[in-house]
Amino acid sequence: VGQRGAVLLSDDRGTTWRQADVPVSSDLVAVSFPTPTDGWAVGHDGIVLRSTDAGATWTRALDGRQIGALMVDYYKREAANLGDEKRAAALLAESERFAAQGPENPFLDIAFEDADTGYLVGAFGLIFRTRDGGATWQPMLHAIDNPKALHLYAVRAIAGGVYIAGEQGLFLKLDRSAGDGGRFRAIELPYKGTLFGITGTPHALLVHGLRGTLLRSTDAGSTWQPATTGLQVGLTASSTDAQGRIVIVSQAGHVLISRDEGASFAPVQLDKPLPAAAVALTGASAIVVGGPRGLAPQALPAQP
Repeated sequence: VGQRGAVLLSDDRGTTWRQADVPVSSDLVAVSFPTPTDGWAVGHDGIVLRSTDAGATWTRALDGRQIGALMVDYYKREAANLGDEKRAAALLAESERFAAQGPENPFLDIAFEDADTGYLVGAFGLIFRTRDGGATWQPMLHAIDNPKALHLYAVRAIAGGVYIAGEQGLFLKLDRSAGDGGRFRAIELPYKGTLFGITGTPHALLVHGLRGTLLRSTDAGSTWQPATTGLQVGLTASSTDAQGRIVIVSQAGHVLISRDEGASFAPVQLDKPLPAAAVALTGASAIVVGGPRGLAPQALPAQP
């Protein structure tokens, strides 16, 4: 997905592409398919799109004019259940501010735990959850440790956990014991810069961001170790597959690959590196890189 509402899809591992039918021209920045046929895309103007036919056609599910009203209605209705009158008033005031801004704030990522439960995150701390497969969405401003309303850039469901990454080293994990669907609690990281993405396997969790920063945890975020990348540029996107391979790309076109669940990474030599905003593993020996210069399939080196 990309600029001006572009949605492209491929049924042959990225060799050929066709344009999907999309009802908006807003820039789209993230896409998620909780099932092979049911997909979601998000972007600027508070746009949330849905597809039920494997991405061939899309309909508008939410936009920036609706999300403010949803927030105001929710915090008016739930004020008595929040247990803190002052906090309830602050949440309502924040919701009214979002509503007054209209379609000004983008959603920046979307992820689903399963076909029913999903999360939207975005600028200035925007966060919503659905527990009915996207039929309804509820704000979670009251259930997240983000007092500065920092931008939330990435959300992922990995190995039974749900994680969010954002500005100033903000990293959060869903605490399911908090009741009513849980609360996103902040986890201290050994890095205070912007984080762009999260990826992982059943045994390793990774988060990446500015200046080549890559951190790895093997205990679901309790402790972290820096991973050596050899880069000083932003690591913008990542992808993993069922074999535990992890690919991470940079804004300058670097590609790093790990075949040991992120314990080590090796650079991939490419004929034509492209600045990358997205990457997908498309088979045993190929990836597709997406960015400001379009889409490009790239071969991966054979495993030694």
